[in-house]
Amino acid sequence: MTQPPSMSPEAHQAVREQNLRAAAENTANEQRYAHPGDAGARFPFNGRWTRRDWAQASLFATAAALVIALVPGFSNAMRSSERIPSTTLSLPLPPLAAVQARAPAQRNWDLVEVERGQTLGSIFEARGIPAATLHRLLDASRDKPALTRLKPGAELGFDIGADGKLQAFRYDRSDTQRIVLSLAGDAVSEKVIERPVEIRTAVVSGKVGKSLFHSARKLGLSGGTINVLTDDVFKYDIDFDRDVTSGDRFSVVVEQHWREGELIRTGPVTAAVFTARGKPFTAVRFERDGKAEYFTADGRPLKKSFIRSPIQYARLSSRFGTRRHPVLGTSRMHKGVDYAARAGTPIMAAGDARVVSSGWQGGYGNAVVLDHGRGYTTLYGHMSRTAGLKRGQRVAQGQVIGYVGSTGMSTGPHLHYEFRINGVHRNPLQHTMPPPEPLSGAMLAQFRRQTAPALERIREVEDIIYATVPARPSADDTQVAAAKPATGGKRG
Repeated sequence: MTQPPSMSPEAHQAVREQNLRAAAENTANEQRYAHPGDAGARFPFNGRWTRRDWAQASLFATAAALVIALVPGFSNAMRSSERIPSTTLSLPLPPLAAVQARAPAQRNWDLVEVERGQTLGSIFEARGIPAATLHRLLDASRDKPALTRLKPGAELGFDIGADGKLQAFRYDRSDTQRIVLSLAGDAVSEKVIERPVEIRTAVVSGKVGKSLFHSARKLGLSGGTINVLTDDVFKYDIDFDRDVTSGDRFSVVVEQHWREGELIRTGPVTAAVFTARGKPFTAVRFERDGKAEYFTADGRPLKKSFIRSPIQYARLSSRFGTRRHPVLGTSRMHKGVDYAARAGTPIMAAGDARVVSSGWQGGYGNAVVLDHGRGYTTLYGHMSRTAGLKRGQRVAQGQVIGYVGSTGMSTGPHLHYEFRINGVHRNPLQHTMPPPEPLSGAMLAQFRRQTAPALERIREVEDIIYATVPARPSADDTQVAAAKPATGGKRG
């Protein structure tokens, strides 16, 4: 490799001084670039942008874009000095007293629920309202007869002013009408307030649990509805004292009457299914010849022609057949059965019938004989008194016809009950009762059309509630299906 020729010390010193002058000149140019506002400063642009120039240009462009995007009303703010024309209008306002006069007066009602034995006069007297005011209200109302015979549970309202005088009195004329009687001096004005009632068809379903009555009441069924199920609908097929267990379930279709969000009344049972020990019993309400009855799903009446015992919860004290007479002491045929019961216990008709006789009949004492048609008759003896029946009068099955006593040839209070077919005495505990006539023809078709929706709703509800219920459900497990408005909506 060829070596560069060595420089003399004088040449080396000359090169070094030239480099120092160039460095000093570059430093001065950089100071003028950093402070362009200084006097005599200038930007040394040679036609090419450096990396620093591009970076600074990018920062300025980004800042400008942000200002435009975030402050769109900046240009409008610059024109704030411009005046906007405006117009002022004067609107007349009604006098304050007139506004207050048109506003409805808010009454302060003192509500009272009528208790048993209370009268309208005693209620007014308890509030210090003069009897003259009461008579003025009664004379001005067409409901005077109803107001003078108040029923327990009725709601009354009193608006009494600061001076202790009655300003208004209200009461319910019906489920859908409320009456307000306002007093102004000697004048009484009446206002009728319409209160629409909505009827909803509800399916109530639950399990018997520890008590059928308690479980059903908890689900919203009234005591009367429960009694209909046990003492009317299913009394022929289910012994509610012996056949019902805690795991049994019931589903009932009822009509609920709602007013202003409050349940005010429950209608009759439209349909019901009671499952006892795994066996379902179905009942559907249907009117035949203008009379409401309960039928099975296939149109057979649930009501049997005769009930087995004319007395509820009575003890059988003597059976049908030959026995020693307790009074005569001789052996003779006992042509009926005896039920021992406390004196005064109601006695019911075993079936629909016509009264043949009612009154004293020798050894039978006070007795009633009923003709049920088709050759069937029944006799009820030793009554303390009859229910005031007359010959030829029609009585319904279960109607009270008399009361237990010990009249005639009797040693103690009991009912002697005889069952006869074409005049021949039969044992009422063993004889097969004639079945009632089922629906047929056009009436059966009408029955199926009317009752199918209720039975379908019960099936839907039970499929939802009991589809996942285990084999041995909890005794306290109860459910109720949501009610839906019945066809027809509101009744005004």
